[in-house]
Amino acid sequence: MTDVHARLGAIMIDCHDPEALIEFWGQILGVEAEQRYPGYIFGSKIPGNHIRLAFQKVPEDKTDKNRLHLDLSHGDPEGLIARVEGLGGSRLQDHEVSGFHWTVMADPEGNEFCVTKAE
Repeated sequence: MTDVHARLGAIMIDCHDPEALIEFWGQILGVEAEQRYPGYIFGSKIPGNHIRLAFQKVPEDKTDKNRLHLDLSHGDPEGLIARVEGLGGSRLQDHEVSGFHWTVMADPEGNEFCVTKAE
């Protein structure tokens, strides 16, 4: 019997510089470039997951808030935030709702993602 459900193979991120972003995200998630094609880089699977990030070179700038973003969790969120900033990312906003805290960050090209404390 054939499975009717699709599998998520990669999350594609539009960017100007795929090489720079695979380096940034590689340092954050422990991945490396696995496949390269003109204008595209596919990262290795994220450790502990079956998902990979991929980067597609596009000519246009990012102009609005992401409609989709990554949520990263870590035992030391402030430590991760400091690493992100040290790699060229930016801290955008801190939030709290009913005791749940998260920080909105941006990668070097402005793609937003969130950092929370690992449960």
